[in-house]
Amino acid sequence: MPTEALLPPQPLRRLYEGLYALATPERYLFTPADMRALVPELSDTAYRALLSRASRDNKLIRLCRGLYLFTPAKPNLGLVLYHAAARLRANAFNYISLETALSDVGIISQVPINWITVMSSGRSQTLVCASFGTIEFIHTQRKAAALSEHLYYDHRCRLWRAKPALALRDMKVAKRNLDLIDWSVANEFV
Repeated sequence: MPTEALLPPQPLRRLYEGLYALATPERYLFTPADMRALVPELSDTAYRALLSRASRDNKLIRLCRGLYLFTPAKPNLGLVLYHAAARLRANAFNYISLETALSDVGIISQVPINWITVMSSGRSQTLVCASFGTIEFIHTQRKAAALSEHLYYDHRCRLWRAKPALALRDMKVAKRNLDLIDWSVANEFV
């Protein structure tokens, strides 16, 4: 029997085998901590080098700091930014609002391409997610209980979504440019 048959699979191969077993079209975003259990014997330095090596091909894409996309899972690429926002801020209160929510209902005629706006109880931050686009988190101090009647859950995006009246209020509070708003359409929702 050749000696290579006795050797354990290489770490990169084990990482990919584990991801193939775990990933689905709905579960395709992984943090480094998620994947760490697939190669527990590696030192932290070796593990970081492995992730760097894995992200050089098209199977594992580094979306942003702390989040990777496993492409063989064949996710709906139009939802990647929303799912990434939900995953990155899982411990915060978040909801789709501002220009994203208003363009989806036709109040803003220009659709933001590859850019989503999310109100968050976490800090304000703009994250570039590889070639998929940008997530803009805007801090809010409002509590979920106070906004519950102005929100609904969007299962496809895995985030709460502001109804038009709240998104318009958020635009004013966040001091966003109101020039793109079609007020004849907006007044129907207020």
